[in-house]
Amino acid sequence: MSTFNGATLLITGGTGSFGHAVLKHFLHTDIGEIRIFSRDEKKQDDMRHELQQQYPDAAHKVKFYIGNVRSPQSVHDAMPGVDFIFHAAALKQVPSCEFFPMEAVQTNVEGTNNVLHAAIEAGVKRVVCLSTDKAAYPINAMGTSKAMMEHVVRANARVAAERGDTVICCTRYGNVMCSRGSVIPLFIDQIKSGNPVTITNPDMTRFLMNLDEAVDLVRFAFEHANPGDLFIQKSDASTIGNLAKGVQRLFGDTGTNLIGTRHGEKLYETLMTREEWLRSEDMGQYYRVSADNRDLNYDQYFVKGQVVTGGGECSTSHNTRLLDVDGVVEKIQTADYVREALAGRDNP
Repeated sequence: MSTFNGATLLITGGTGSFGHAVLKHFLHTDIGEIRIFSRDEKKQDDMRHELQQQYPDAAHKVKFYIGNVRSPQSVHDAMPGVDFIFHAAALKQVPSCEFFPMEAVQTNVEGTNNVLHAAIEAGVKRVVCLSTDKAAYPINAMGTSKAMMEHVVRANARVAAERGDTVICCTRYGNVMCSRGSVIPLFIDQIKSGNPVTITNPDMTRFLMNLDEAVDLVRFAFEHANPGDLFIQKSDASTIGNLAKGVQRLFGDTGTNLIGTRHGEKLYETLMTREEWLRSEDMGQYYRVSADNRDLNYDQYFVKGQVVTGGGECSTSHNTRLLDVDGVVEKIQTADYVREALAGRDNP
């Protein structure tokens, strides 16, 4: 019997790529109910019909809630009876958040606070919040809002630990291949249309992971978290140039078009900062970064404790294992979207 036996799981932003992947992992388990919470009725209706067509024997486990994490009332309305939460609702597009930063704040920061307050009040057992590598040393509005989200997670985790049994933690990962709005589907569409693929900077590096790995990271955090923990997966990376070459090797070489770096983009991403490295624990495939649980009475720590300054290593997409084109081809073929696109090309 699993931890999820008969339990109710709420997924915020549940019609997104992560929500679809979670459904694939949990639908045929002993879970009791999966609640999809999102603001887009069209996407919910599409998901509902997809489930009824593909999984008629299990579709009844999935319930749909129209709402917005910005609205405390709609979050509260979805909360009764919930045992666990995967909080994935967010604004994720870097350029969009640059132009509309307060929208990112309202969804990523205030929305997360609404979800966690409602979870604590409802006595939810565990909450896993999803963050991004862009939250580490952020330079753009999206990353800054996600960094603030992580601070909101830690603050609420401390409150939850003092008040009851709700355990709140966070995961941070790099680019999820073929998630909505990501670059690989764009490359494939451009190639299918006979157009060159658009590259911002061929030397730019990004971490690569597939949706199944994202779900595995969340499950690992769910199973091993202490209040306020941050979990990070060790990930390979690729240059954007090699990523484009890998996609073109599979789907055809239509050339490239350099368009320059977009608003708010970094040359490389950081998964774990030097400061986090000091309190990290190597757990094999993952790192656990424990919360700093000191209170505001700092004198006792400086007088009685050991003062540690500086930092350790910084985990970036420049200093991790960089995949060559062959490695990229192997990696991107682990994504369902790529396999389905290849199958569609071979079977018109």
